[in-house]
Amino acid sequence: MLRLPLVASIVVLVATACSPSASPSPLVTATPAATPVPSTAPIAGGGGTLAVAIGADPGHLNPAITTSGATHTASELMYNGLVGLDENGAPVPELAESWVIEDQGATYTFKLRPGVTWHDGTKFTSADVKFTFEEVLLKLHARTRSSVGPALDSIDTPDELTVVFRFKQPYAPLLQQLDVTEAPIIPMHLYAGSDPAKNPVNLAPVGTGPFAFVSYAADSEIRLKRNEAYWAEGLPHLDEVVLRIIPETGSQIVALEAGEVDWVWNVPGPEESRLDQDTNIEFLRTDRNPGGSNCVMTVSFNLDRPILKDLRVRQAIAHAIDRQQVVDNILFGQGRVAEAPISSGIPWAHAPGLSVPNFDSSAAATLLDAAGWVAGSDGTRTASGVAGVGDGTPLSLSFLHFPTFSRYGELFRTQLAAVGIELRLQPLDPPVFAETVFTKRDFDTNIISYCNGPDPEIGVRRMFDSAQIGPVPFSNAAGYSDPAVDTLFDQARQTIDTTARGAIYRQIQEAVVAAQPYVWIVETSSVRGYRLPCSGFQAYAQFAQAATCAP
Repeated sequence: MLRLPLVASIVVLVATACSPSASPSPLVTATPAATPVPSTAPIAGGGGTLAVAIGADPGHLNPAITTSGATHTASELMYNGLVGLDENGAPVPELAESWVIEDQGATYTFKLRPGVTWHDGTKFTSADVKFTFEEVLLKLHARTRSSVGPALDSIDTPDELTVVFRFKQPYAPLLQQLDVTEAPIIPMHLYAGSDPAKNPVNLAPVGTGPFAFVSYAADSEIRLKRNEAYWAEGLPHLDEVVLRIIPETGSQIVALEAGEVDWVWNVPGPEESRLDQDTNIEFLRTDRNPGGSNCVMTVSFNLDRPILKDLRVRQAIAHAIDRQQVVDNILFGQGRVAEAPISSGIPWAHAPGLSVPNFDSSAAATLLDAAGWVAGSDGTRTASGVAGVGDGTPLSLSFLHFPTFSRYGELFRTQLAAVGIELRLQPLDPPVFAETVFTKRDFDTNIISYCNGPDPEIGVRRMFDSAQIGPVPFSNAAGYSDPAVDTLFDQARQTIDTTARGAIYRQIQEAVVAAQPYVWIVETSSVRGYRLPCSGFQAYAQFAQAATCAP
């Protein structure tokens, strides 16, 4: 079957200049070319209705206050970032039509696109950008808060179409952090003076994106319509997008085959070869998702719990998990065993050859014995002289997970039972999961898809930085703290040279692997499926911006 190339919605020219001079000099400028319009597609509108299957009710539709994949999947079509990222991860203009980097990477000046309006007709200005960062992203978006936050000195708005980010030292990864996934811009006029996490606008959002909100029926569907005043000339083509909440993946595939939906975000491995025979269905493959890119399925340990304070117990659990079984039996080959805390999708920062615990039940049993967890005749382990735990207490741990991750829990429960550990599975919807894990910290273990993004400062730092322990969803779930690691992260974000940054990230990974606050299970990849005549998709972010379902 023919596999169609991804559609790039914006083409840009990027010129780069470097100067050793002490005076400020531009490092990068970006100027957009005209937005291409496919010759076979309508100029604007007339593209029909796209029905999309999503796997969970998002709870709200504000992607600026969370990194939850459920929320981003349901909402990114309604918003924009200052920049986008093309299929190669390179920054391209979006709400910002150009930018200049000065002071060797410490000052970024963005010229905003004129004439952009919010879906309610209000003019978009630099004040919206400043407000979004200072009052929302830097407080509530885990990846932006943990990375940009500590490095930023100020955000200035000299006029309505200019935004200047000033950093305390050179800051390398900013342009990778400004797309709709990492930094969606929200309207100041609707959020100022409110608690952004509780503002009712989150349930009836107003953005600048290609599609505008129509309705949201919890656990049923979300309806969007074409933004007739969209800033990208000739886009979007679709008249309407309907996101249907279908929790079961199998039911999504049945709906795709029956023509009840036109797009599914994930085609399971067992279904891929069968669907490949259907001439009405096409695939797109990617490591990028609405919640982020380069995602690593990761087990978190609550380091506040007495049982899990012991490194030997954490290492034993890591040894007890057969990660290749996850690739084979859950992902069906759509992924790979994680070799390090940083995804191999960021090759310059990825550190192969680390002493990550391999699958070894005997090593797990030896570690548990040494930690005071004695195996009874039936194999169940109980405490004997374990600090903070009463003698005779069973080795039993809660395991929190999204309902869509239930198969991970079932497999891990079997694997850990083989070494005498009981795993109690607790499926929770994303909003409840986030509150339970990050606000209440009421868990022993869990599994999270930690998306690393295109740079470790974006999606990795939040997992380990001491300052990221707290109520922000999908930040430092383990409660891990090491001042030396915090210092290394500071050094890495100020280092412009990629090779030098990579060496620092290797030191970080060596330290955290030795401490084992997490188990890095698998790097996931995704296969999107869609029905003809729908076409013109890209596999990420505003995936339907240039799509059409017209025959």
